[in-house]
Amino acid sequence: MLDHVSITVSDIGAAEVFYDAIMAALGIPKVRRSETRLGYGERCDGEHPDRSYLSIKLGDKPEQAYSRHWCFKAPDRAAVDAFWKAGVANGGTDDGPPGIREVYHPTYYAAFLIDPSGNRVEAVCHRG
Repeated sequence: MLDHVSITVSDIGAAEVFYDAIMAALGIPKVRRSETRLGYGERCDGEHPDRSYLSIKLGDKPEQAYSRHWCFKAPDRAAVDAFWKAGVANGGTDDGPPGIREVYHPTYYAAFLIDPSGNRVEAVCHRG
């Protein structure tokens, strides 16, 4: 559904450590780095319309919004576990450890983190 998403962080250095770790755990490549911007994933083009891209830009600290978050697809449950462990070890805060969330469906396996700037992120595996 989403082609690309852009978010802001107040500390690009802390964000880079955090996002490098969680994206590596999910197998998502880092494709851009500057003093004010990071990029992960692959941009769409005419031959690859199914790709997705995350742009992280230096800016003001995001306003708190309890329900707003970004969810990344994980290839398996081990990647969800690795996402959560990498995030907690690299400046993130636990916002829900890996586990089944039956409220969504019986095999919804997810974990939630808060990045160093206060953005809420999730990884999910839908497979049983």
